[in-house]
Amino acid sequence: MKTDTGTAAQTLGDCLFRPRTVALIGASADPAKNNARPQRYLAEAGFEGRVIPVNPTRSEIMGLKAWPDLASVPGPVDHAFVMVPAGAVEDVIDQCVRKAVPVATIFSAGFAETGAEGAARQARIVARARAGGVRILGPNCIGLVNLHGKLPLTTNAALLAERLLPGPVSVVSQSGSMLGSLLTRAAARGIGFARMVSIGNEADLSVGDIVSILADDAETKVILLFLETFRDGPALAAAARRAFAAGKPVIAYKLGRSALGRRVAASHTGAMVGADEVAQAYFRAHGILRVETMEGLVELPRFVEGFGPPSGRGVAMVTATGGAAAMIADRLGALGDRVPEPPEAFRARLAEAGIEISDSPLIDLPMGTGEGGRYARILTELMESDHCDAVISVMGSSARSKPAMICSRVTEARLGRKPLAVFLAPQADECLSMLHDAGLAGFRTPESCADAVHAYLNWRAPAPPVAVDEAGLAPARGLAAQTAQWDERSALALFAALGVAGPETCVLPATGTADPPDLAGPLAVKVLSPDILHKSDAGLVRLNVEPAQLAAVAARLLERARAAFPAARLKGVLAQRMETGLAEVILGWRDDAEAGPVVVLGMGGVTAELRPQISVRVAPVDLPTARAMIAELPELRALDGYRNLPRGDLDALAYAVVRFSRLGLAVPGLSEAEINPLLVRGTGQGVVALDGLVVMADAAGQAPSARH
Repeated sequence: MKTDTGTAAQTLGDCLFRPRTVALIGASADPAKNNARPQRYLAEAGFEGRVIPVNPTRSEIMGLKAWPDLASVPGPVDHAFVMVPAGAVEDVIDQCVRKAVPVATIFSAGFAETGAEGAARQARIVARARAGGVRILGPNCIGLVNLHGKLPLTTNAALLAERLLPGPVSVVSQSGSMLGSLLTRAAARGIGFARMVSIGNEADLSVGDIVSILADDAETKVILLFLETFRDGPALAAAARRAFAAGKPVIAYKLGRSALGRRVAASHTGAMVGADEVAQAYFRAHGILRVETMEGLVELPRFVEGFGPPSGRGVAMVTATGGAAAMIADRLGALGDRVPEPPEAFRARLAEAGIEISDSPLIDLPMGTGEGGRYARILTELMESDHCDAVISVMGSSARSKPAMICSRVTEARLGRKPLAVFLAPQADECLSMLHDAGLAGFRTPESCADAVHAYLNWRAPAPPVAVDEAGLAPARGLAAQTAQWDERSALALFAALGVAGPETCVLPATGTADPPDLAGPLAVKVLSPDILHKSDAGLVRLNVEPAQLAAVAARLLERARAAFPAARLKGVLAQRMETGLAEVILGWRDDAEAGPVVVLGMGGVTAELRPQISVRVAPVDLPTARAMIAELPELRALDGYRNLPRGDLDALAYAVVRFSRLGLAVPGLSEAEINPLLVRGTGQGVVALDGLVVMADAAGQAPSARH
């Protein structure tokens, strides 16, 4: 977006972060009020643009002429900062439209965060703004800061106490209070920022919109995100990919690592997959680094700035204090990262320089042996060696007593080929400051060091779009277009149309008579209904039924279903020839409310929810990704030739994952689907979908008694 404000055209980013004129709507002369802070902050920062206080009851505020409304303000306004009560915001937005103000940041609360009435008010202001060409940041946000442009357009009280430094890191936060927390923690470390944005309710401008702007911002090198949810997952995904292409790492801290507070979906898939698994799949797909600690969020940018994703997951460690290094190594090992042994050729090169090390993964230098350039030589060799993707240097008590000496050991090495993390075991603020001034990533705690290194080692380039054969989707699309109600029979037919077939089946109707099925026993017999999704839980499944018993068993199951679910539509019973195989898995698809379509693979059967080991990816996936999902499930490794056990048809399983992941492309309005169990048979014998479930979006929000 560009807007002509009287001279040269400005982009939306210009109007947000480099406005020539700022109007403070609802400015106050009372220094005790939040509404007074933005004007004071702008003056103290030396903002070089025009500042226009707008207040109908004042003619002057803090030495500046005040205007009663926007219409009275002479000349164009690039950015309006709105601080009036919620009920007055609609009128202010109308004024912005008439004044052709490109962007309005709304500090005011009382909108969607307060309930239905506030949400309706928020919808009205967004509609008015969009119709009039005004973009909105917020509402319910504390504003933004451009350190390089001397623009503290915010009410954040942290600015009262902290001396902020310009730097290369930009932050976008869904939590205003956490923006202040990040600011104070970083200020204490001497870490500088380029832009800081409180996104508020994201009524209009989203996290993705801001990240996209920052991807083009010359003063931003790294982008940090503090997320509570994904309000616009597709926009953020596109923006993160854009930032990656621009060489700017995007680092996220996201709340909601457990499923607590999220609505549990009707299927087993929904019960198994929480917010954390979905978020992890989303971050992985779109090239976003993820940290688990606030300290990691603050300290990781310096570690990754200027680097791309690693090729592996190995980190080398050199230390003068074994215990402190072991804490980091232990954490990394628990997370699945590697601390490889130094290869023989590497040790030989050091030996030629008179430095003897063992084959231990930790290169441990006893006290006094790191002097004379030996420590720097080891770091230099680690930087050049291909056996590791990053390096951790752990320093002991000398970091506190001799900080300059400790820093020199690191800075004398030839650095820069790969990321270097320096962990100081003691509390050594002076040494941390020296490392920071030297452009190095210093860490205060072993937890934050391991968190940052793990995030880097697991960082990958955004996954390329998956090519899908449109012709291969035609049978499933045709079937979906003709299906009004989804029961197990129609679900299995849909999966078969995609290439994931089920066993031989027949249906005995709920009323009338039918010829005996021409199926060899034993049989699995299930009530067939679009309203009863989990028949095993309701006791509406019988196994090992002989064909001669089928009619009597069917009658009993239907009688039980009518008694338990009187409102359910009963189509009859489904009889299937029972199959045998080596393992049962659950294969699920769902349109996640936050991250979009995902595919899920886990161990299946009636105890699926008791075994939480699952693998999740953004859908659709390609064959290498499907194989990687299979490799993440320990129980499936036993089917890959482990200790001469029978081999399962993991190739067929991988193809099934690929085909199933395309469901959303074939069925418009799909909410979720699953096969549980999907039977994995021996090599060359394929997989069989034994039970199927399809839930459409218009039915997902309903909760009839029959759903469970």
